[in-house]
Amino acid sequence: MRRLLVSQFMTLDGVVQAPGGPTEDDSGGFAFGGWSFPHWDDRMDQAMSATMGHPFDLLLGRRTYDIFAAFWPGAPEEAGGKPLNDATKYVASRGRPELTWERSVLLEGDVAEAVAELKRGEGPELQVHGSGDLIQTLLRAGLIDEFRLWTFPVVLGSGKRLFADGTIPSQLKLTESAVSTTGVVLGTYVPAGAVTTGSFAPE
Repeated sequence: MRRLLVSQFMTLDGVVQAPGGPTEDDSGGFAFGGWSFPHWDDRMDQAMSATMGHPFDLLLGRRTYDIFAAFWPGAPEEAGGKPLNDATKYVASRGRPELTWERSVLLEGDVAEAVAELKRGEGPELQVHGSGDLIQTLLRAGLIDEFRLWTFPVVLGSGKRLFADGTIPSQLKLTESAVSTTGVVLGTYVPAGAVTTGSFAPE
């Protein structure tokens, strides 16, 4: 069974839209593209290298695929793109796009069923980066084994959120954490079942 890991940059108010640059995703009039850049440090470089320092395949939504495919194939080697270029890229799309990035595969039919089949097969870890709409599908189907959520000390007030309205209620268990020199909290979580409740009110 292959593990499925979701890796996301997220603001304190849950926004995951366009962390890497102004032109990454300006849909909805989003004006804060590139909000993660000023907070990057060596600790985060090390954590990213650890995530990509072993064999993996990518599972991407169409928009994230287009962003990655426009940059990484021609990126300089020192930018760290080799693991991404070497990985097989499984792409979820409602249409039938031309996939020009080497080792790209279009998922056919129902996405959740296709991903479940991938997980049952042989191969390296599956990593999801970006791909907010795809993640909602994976959440509903219970297909995510681990979240690596980097929470940045930024509040934006608008933009696409990782856990948006309609997300299936659930608990997560924190298994590992660290803090960068710029205040970014690097947390690793695994699913921990249904939400439990209680009360502080006296009996």
